[in-house]
Amino acid sequence: MKPDEYQQVIDELQVVIDDTQRTIDRFEATGMDEQMPGDYEKLLDILDGAVKQQREHVMAMLG
Repeated sequence: MKPDEYQQVIDELQVVIDDTQRTIDRFEATGMDEQMPGDYEKLLDILDGAVKQQREHVMAMLG
């Protein structure tokens, strides 16, 4: 991949991270994290996966 392609993927993953974090914040603010623990866990998994993928792309771009 070219550096600009890595950057595009990194930027798109940041959108996923930001959107997921906002959803998690709303879950927590409304108590849905306790009412829907399975869905809350899925959101945390999505966030974790996106952060890990973003880190991998950053390291590949720098390497």
